[in-house]
Amino acid sequence: MASSLVRRRHGLLSLVLLVAAADCVTSASSIRVDVIRRPAYPPFFLSPFREAPAFRNADDCPSAARVDVAMTLDANYLRGTMAAVLSILQHTSCPESFTFHFLAARIDPDVLASIRAAFPYLDFRVYHFDSRRVRGRISRSIRHALDQPLNYARIYLAEILPPEVSRVIYLDSDIVVVDDICHLWEVELASRVVAAPEYCHANFTKYFTDAFWTDPELGKAFDGRRPCYFNTGVMVMDVEKWRSGGYTKMVEKWMEVQKQRRIYHLGSLPPFLLVLAGNIKAVDHRWNQHGLGGDNLEGKCRSLHPGPISLLHWSGKGKPWLRLDSRKPCAVDYLWAPYDLYRSSSPALEE
Repeated sequence: MASSLVRRRHGLLSLVLLVAAADCVTSASSIRVDVIRRPAYPPFFLSPFREAPAFRNADDCPSAARVDVAMTLDANYLRGTMAAVLSILQHTSCPESFTFHFLAARIDPDVLASIRAAFPYLDFRVYHFDSRRVRGRISRSIRHALDQPLNYARIYLAEILPPEVSRVIYLDSDIVVVDDICHLWEVELASRVVAAPEYCHANFTKYFTDAFWTDPELGKAFDGRRPCYFNTGVMVMDVEKWRSGGYTKMVEKWMEVQKQRRIYHLGSLPPFLLVLAGNIKAVDHRWNQHGLGGDNLEGKCRSLHPGPISLLHWSGKGKPWLRLDSRKPCAVDYLWAPYDLYRSSSPALEE
């Protein structure tokens, strides 16, 4: 079976090394995969992921349409990334219009080969994210996973992505999309730099410590704004506005305050809130049914919120692939399972 899979997957591949623009503050490079007449991966490489179907554009897709999606790429979350990509392509009418931009702290050839084996026709690029950029700015949070440098890569999208990318949808790796994400892509940002579902009923004060709220100067950060919670795992970003407005420096400034004063508990989210809360373009809540990973500390199961759903997000401690493998899934994990391309250990479920 392995040899037949290898023969089937001898695709066409080229790797063209792209060097990031000279004015980028972050050291970044990218790899774009195109087509030439040579094997796509080593002769005896067998991907742990099944090959996804080939998705083609509908007849009414605009010829010049382009949708850019950015995600981080980590071997520990690769299974989630694969499911997310499959769900996006499966539910859009214009899948060939998509370019995926993956940010990785370490560019692993086996990971790249696995992506190409699962998605032979996917237009994707991989960029190196230099962890040293944030390592000295990270403060310990309530979950170790939130302290990883790659969790902060979204702050630097405007510096890492090439100049031709003017807008991007940023997505966490623990999501699946069950609607055409082009509807989210087309949101009108107007003067705003970020669009995301906004939750004004949430207790906003809990995201910051007493040291923040009792300091009269720090408390002025939200003057003139009605701050509401939003989740940075699903965002539409105007890359040009972010770059020209110096938003990276603004977020970094609050990270430096955090190192000195301990003004929040949760990883990369609070500095985003400090800079943007109350000043984003709010989109329908259907685009981030978040919290499905359960409580950050205990990983308890959560049920779906009422209302229509376009995107499911397993934010929190519990990831669906881990809970399914442990045979202790939550009910919502069965909504993720149909997009799982990981090869089952059961021969009956293999190709």
